[in-house]
Amino acid sequence: MRLVVQGSSLQADHLEKIRALCGNPKPFIPITPQAFYLPAQQTLPVEVASYAQQQNLDCTLVKDAHTLQHFGLAVMDMDSTLINIECIDEIADMYNLKPQVAAITESAMRGEIEFAESLRQRVALLKGLDESALHRVVDERLQLNPGAHDWITACKKNGIKTMLVSGGFDFFAERVQALLGLDYAQANSLEIIDGKLTGRILGNIVDAQAKADFLISLRDELGLAASQTVAIGDGANDLKMMAVAACGVAYHAKPIVQSQASYALNHSGLDGITHLFSFNQ
Repeated sequence: MRLVVQGSSLQADHLEKIRALCGNPKPFIPITPQAFYLPAQQTLPVEVASYAQQQNLDCTLVKDAHTLQHFGLAVMDMDSTLINIECIDEIADMYNLKPQVAAITESAMRGEIEFAESLRQRVALLKGLDESALHRVVDERLQLNPGAHDWITACKKNGIKTMLVSGGFDFFAERVQALLGLDYAQANSLEIIDGKLTGRILGNIVDAQAKADFLISLRDELGLAASQTVAIGDGANDLKMMAVAACGVAYHAKPIVQSQASYALNHSGLDGITHLFSFNQ
């Protein structure tokens, strides 16, 4: 295994302190000026994890087998993962419904309520809103999270197929797919009649199981092994797809997700995922 340390505040003295705490005589190897790895490190001492947290650094043990060259499919959540917002919360905020909708969103993200039921409840609150509300969210609030372009560029360079799977809505997913040049996108469809949201969802809901099923289906279609897949998310609705991937990356995620993920990033951008897997044996 290797120890990957990264963060915008990373300094040489941080690396020396961590190396000393690890008792590892090997030098850190640079990935970028803000990301380094320490080879042949088998454990993450508690003191190292605590120090990294204090210094706002991500410090993660990564299997040597987990490299950009090895993976063939990356499956990613959208809201609060690839983009900076929860789209349904922003729609609601524009029409003074955010407290009610956000409370349901947070409960679902923590795993306290089944996602499908939470989504039905939230969408029902939007009944009667004009379709223009969706366009306003895209134009005024939707932004990619830091490092998104870098991560997808690294995937393309290494022949990794990319898929967005979202419990959100295809109106936004299709735009994010176009912005990043993603290979595939799956999301829910809002019913809109005469330019108004009806408060209903069309077809089957993309819930936690559906996300996992999409990953498995595309993996098999591409002829990949399970070991060649990575899944990235931040909420409880992402846990099943992360579980069926070779590794799951928790990106600025809820505690329940971090506790079950292979790797967690709390301070880095999405380019931090590239750094986790940048390793030539």
